[in-house]
Amino acid sequence: MRAREPDGDGFVEHDGVKIHYEVYGDGETTILLLPTWPIVHKRLWKMQVPYLARHHRVVTYDGPGNGRSDRPLRPEPYQHGTEVEYARLVLDATGTDRAVIAGASLAASWVLEFAAEHPDRALGCITIAGSVPLRTADPADAGQDAFLAAPPDLPPSSVPELGQDPPSHWAKWNRQYWLDHYEDFTLFFFGQVLSEPRSTKGIEDSVGWASETTPEVLLAEAGAAPPTRAHIEDWCARLRCPVLHVHGSDDRVVPLRVSEELAELTGGRLVVFEGGGHVPHARDPVQCNIAIHEFVDGLRPGGASRRVTWTRWINRPRRVLYLSSPIGLGHARRDLAIARELRRQVPDAEIDWLAQHPVTQALERAGERVHPASRFLANESAHIEEEAAEHDLHAFQALRRMDEILVANFMLFRDVVRERAYDLVVGDEAWEVDHFLYENPELKRFQYAWMTDFVGFLPMPEGGRREALIAADYNAEMLERIARYPRMRDRAVFVGDPDDIVPDRFGEDLPYIGDWTRENYAFAGYVTGFDPSRYADRGALREQLGYRPDEQVCVVTVGGSGVGGHLLRKVLDGHREMTRRVPGLRMVVVTGPRIDPASLPAAAGLEIHGYVPDLHRHLAASDLAIVQGGLTTCMELTAAGRPFIYIPLRRHFEQNFHVAHRLSRYGAGRRLDYEDITPGHLAEVVAAEIGKDVSYQPVPADGAARAAALLAELL
Repeated sequence: MRAREPDGDGFVEHDGVKIHYEVYGDGETTILLLPTWPIVHKRLWKMQVPYLARHHRVVTYDGPGNGRSDRPLRPEPYQHGTEVEYARLVLDATGTDRAVIAGASLAASWVLEFAAEHPDRALGCITIAGSVPLRTADPADAGQDAFLAAPPDLPPSSVPELGQDPPSHWAKWNRQYWLDHYEDFTLFFFGQVLSEPRSTKGIEDSVGWASETTPEVLLAEAGAAPPTRAHIEDWCARLRCPVLHVHGSDDRVVPLRVSEELAELTGGRLVVFEGGGHVPHARDPVQCNIAIHEFVDGLRPGGASRRVTWTRWINRPRRVLYLSSPIGLGHARRDLAIARELRRQVPDAEIDWLAQHPVTQALERAGERVHPASRFLANESAHIEEEAAEHDLHAFQALRRMDEILVANFMLFRDVVRERAYDLVVGDEAWEVDHFLYENPELKRFQYAWMTDFVGFLPMPEGGRREALIAADYNAEMLERIARYPRMRDRAVFVGDPDDIVPDRFGEDLPYIGDWTRENYAFAGYVTGFDPSRYADRGALREQLGYRPDEQVCVVTVGGSGVGGHLLRKVLDGHREMTRRVPGLRMVVVTGPRIDPASLPAAAGLEIHGYVPDLHRHLAASDLAIVQGGLTTCMELTAAGRPFIYIPLRRHFEQNFHVAHRLSRYGAGRRLDYEDITPGHLAEVVAAEIGKDVSYQPVPADGAARAAALLAELL
C-alpha cells in the first residue's frame, strides 16, 4: 500500500512516446522529482512524496523505459535533450510555471540543463549523488569498449548470503551479461547502490522495479550520447537559481568528489551523508526529506520569518504525546487504562494522542484529546488488510513492506514535536518513532518510552533459510542500535512478565530473547484495561447485557482490523451445525470497526454487531468465545476465566509464537488451525468447550498502574 495516493495523474507525449506523471498536494511551491536510469521508475521517490506533499506540491513522472511510461527500444527517446523536454512537457501539463527541479544520479545532468535552458522555470535545483562526467575513470565507468566486450568468465552470483558484501564484479557492467544474466546483474548493481548495512528491503524493492523493464531497454538507453564535461561546466555557469547537492561519502557508484566539484561549479550547498551510499533519499529518508524541505521552504518569500514562540520553563505544563498502534484495538484499550492511571499519578499531565482509525474512534468515545495532525497519518490498518489473504498475514513481511508508511508517519511525528514541546513521548509499538529515532538520534528532544508486548522477529518455518537470515538481520540491527544509543529509550516497558517471553534466540549466534529482554526492559505485567473482579458476579453481568441465565452464549470476534472477515464467514458456515449440537445456542458476532456487519449472512439465533466499545464485558459474560489469535482478546478472556477457541492467522509470527507461548504459560484457550475448521469439526469443538470449567493462571489486575508508574518517573 502507498503511504499517499496521487491527487491527479495523466500522460504527456513526445515523438510518439507516452510519459506518465502524478501530482500530489496543493502547496504554494512545486517540486518536480525527475526519474533516473530506466532500471527504476518514479517509486524511487516513495520515501519523499508523502512528506513533501504535505508542505508543497509534488510532481513525479516515469521516464521512458519503466513504470507506466512507454518502453521504446531505440536511443532517441533517451537522449539528454529529450529527457529534459519530458520535464518541460510535464510542467506544462500540470499547469506549473516554476518549480524546484530535483534529480538523483543520472538525472542530475537533466536538472542542470533544464535550469540553464529554462531559467524562468527553475526556482531551485537539487541533485542527489549526481552522476555527471566530472570524474576520472571509476570501476563502473570503464568506457564503451569494456561495455561492448565479452564479459570475463563470471558465474552468476545469484543472491549472496545475507551479511556478505556483493562481489565487486563491475565486469557485469556489460552488454552481453545484461542479456544473459539480467536478474543477477540487478542484484549485484543494487548491492553496490545500497552499500549501507541492513539494506535488504531497499535492494528487494529496486530489483523488483528493475524487473518491470528489460535489458533491451537499458541497452537502448545506453545508445544515447551522454553529456560531456564541457556541457556540465556550461550549464553550471549559466545557473541563476539556488542549488543543493546531496551525496553519500560511501557512494560506490559515483564518488563524493563529483558533488564536491559540482558544488564549486554551481556555488551551491553540499550536504554530505557520512557513511551513506548512492541513494541517501532511500536509505536515510528522514535527513534527506529535511534537507529538501528546508531548502525549498527557504526559497519561499518570508520562508524564514515565521512567528516563533518560546515558553519559559516554569510556564510549561507537563505534556505527553501518546502514540498507540492502530493494528488492532488492543493497544487502544490498554493505553487508555495506562493514561488514566498516569493522570492519577501525575494530575497535571496533559496528554495528546497521535493516532489513526480505528484507535481514534475509541479515544474520542473516551473523551481523549486527539491531536489534529492525526488526520494526516498514513493508515497502517489499511496496509495490513491489503497485505492479508484468507486468514493469512505474513506479519513480518507486512511490516517490512510498510516502510514508506513508517517514513511518512515519522515525518509527521517530527513536525508535531517541533511545533509543540513535549516532556514525554510514549510509543506503544510505534515502530516508526522507534526506528527513525535510532537512525536520527539528534532529533530526540524529549523523554521517550517504548512499549511492546513481544520482542524479536521470528521467521516462519516455510520461509526457509532466507527468511531466517532476514529476520535475524532485523533483530541484529535492533540490538546494535540499542547498544550504540542506550539513552534513546529512556524506558522500555514490556507489557507482560519475564516468563511471557519466548525461549528463542534473536537468530543464529545472537542472544536469547529472554536474557536480553530481562536486561533491557522493565516489566509492567499484562494490562487488561479492566478489573476482572468487577465481573465476578456473572449472573448480574449477563442480566445487564440481556443474556438469559439458561442460554448458552458464544461470542465471535476478530479484533479491530478487517483481516478477520474470512474467519467470521467460516465460523458462520458452521452455525447451523453448532445450533444442532448446542440447542438454543445464542451466537453474538462482533465484526469490529472495519468490517461491515451487513456483509455477513443473517440467521436465526445469530446477532451481528459492528464496533462494541465494551466488548470485554460481553467476553466476560460469555460461555465460550471464538477469536482470532490476537493477544488482547485472548488475555481478556484469560483474565475473565472464560473458555475460548483461538485460531491464529497463518504466517503471523506474533500470534503463532509469541501469543501462543503466553497462552500456554497461562494454560488458557484451545488452539485450532484455520485449515482444520470444517462445520462439523468446529461444532464438535464448540460443544466440547462451551460452558467448560477452566482453571487459568491468574492475570494480575495492576498492570496499568505499574506501567503508569514507570512512565510517571520520566515526568
